[in-house]
Formats: sequence, C-alpha cells, structure tokens
Amino acid sequence: MSMAETPHQDWDRLLQLYADGELDAANALRVEDHLAGCPDCTARLAEIEAIRAIITQDGVRWPASAALHGRVAAALRREAGASRASTLAGLDWRLLVDRFTRWSLLPSLAILAACVLFVTMRPEPGPSLEDELISSHVHSLLANHLTDVATSDQHTVKPWFNGKIDFSPPVVDLKARGFPLVGGRVDYLKGRVVATLIYRRSGHVINLFIWPAAGASAPVGERDGYTLLNWTQAGLNFWAVSDLNEPELKQFQQDFAEATPK
Repeated sequence: MSMAETPHQDWDRLLQLYADGELDAANALRVEDHLAGCPDCTARLAEIEAIRAIITQDGVRWPASAALHGRVAAALRREAGASRASTLAGLDWRLLVDRFTRWSLLPSLAILAACVLFVTMRPEPGPSLEDELISSHVHSLLANHLTDVATSDQHTVKPWFNGKIDFSPPVVDLKARGFPLVGGRVDYLKGRVVATLIYRRSGHVINLFIWPAAGASAPVGERDGYTLLNWTQAGLNFWAVSDLNEPELKQFQQDFAEATPK
C-alpha cells in the first residue's frame, strides 16, 4: 500500500494521545512533523482539543475516587494478563477508563456500571510485534521523519544513541555492498525504546530495528507487501523491514552480520 493510500485511523489515536500529553518525545515529534503537512489531521487535532476544553470545564467533571481508580486498574490488569491493557476500539484501556471516570457527564451509578461492563468484557489482543514494526516503518515514511540523525557516517550515528537507549547498537555503513547508511532514530515498540538504523537499496528504504535479545529469532515473513527478517547476534535482536524482495533483504542481513562483531 502506498503512502497516499495509508488510512488516517492510526493517526487519530496518536492525535488523542498527543492532545493529552501521553506520547514520548520521539512520537510527539513524529506527530508534529505529520501535522505540518496534513490539514485533515490538523483539523482533527483542533476538534479533539475543543472537546477536551468543554468536558474539563468546572462543573462538568465527575471526579472518581482513588479507590475506584485502583479497583478498575487492578481488574483490568488481571483480565488482560499483563501490566499493559489491550486496546478497545483503538484506545488504550487504562486511558479509556481514566478519561471516562474523570470527564463523564453520567451520574456516578452509571459510571460504575459502565466500568463493571468494561472489566467483565475480555479485551481483544493488541497488535502483534510484526504489526507494530510495519506500522513504524510506514509512519517513518508517511510522517517524513525517517531519521533523527541524518548521515552516512557511522562514527556520528553510533555515539548519537548515547543516553537515548540503554544499550549500544552496532552501526556499519554497507555502501560498498550496495546498502548505504542513511542515518538513525529512536522508536517505541512493545513498551520499550529501540534503536533504528536506516539503509537504502536502489530507492528502497530498509528500517533495521535493534534491541536486546529476549528469545529465539523468527522466520522470514511477508505482510501487507513488506518483507520482515529477524535474527539475533551478539545478544541483540534485529528486525529488518522493507518493501525489498526476500533475497535482497537476506543479502542485507548477511552483509550486516558479516560487518558487525559476532
């Protein structure tokens, strides 16, 4: 799917989190870059902020007790089986309950009944790692935020990550093998900050996501027209995502692995 055909549903959730100050610095910058060139999302953000201003006026809020917040949050964690609740209709459960209990116009009894209904419903599974990888790859192109540090100098890119992540990613320029380094950035996947290196191949972009390894590598996969390749090396987990074909992406993986410490 081309960038022009990419739907804005994903942006709507990011805009709501941006309006509430819930985004980390990297994703907040991504939203701001997107807003600079998207009048539809700019109008949507204005609508979200207008609604937020109305429902936060004095006399409109119904403040939920700390005990209620605690009971609902605990129940959601038990039901989801994780500290992070799954999404419901594109919204994070914890954010949904928090906004509902703080801003609802309904009487307290209706709020309690609705919260009980949310708790008793089984949350749908959240997006898979592969889905998040593809989404981050597409957003990096859509939002014109491919790099945080744009240079082919590996000795500039590698130290740029210092203080931004809790590990040291290997950085190599594979220009001699047909995969020139473009730069790097930080991303947020499955609850943690990861390093991303960007390479090109004949006009195609390769996003290489890196974080400490926590399990066995996954096989090559293809989804929505993108190829995903995963491997582990030197205690780190690598995911390459691109619209390149599988043989070329495997060649990139082989060249990268040969150029970095084992």
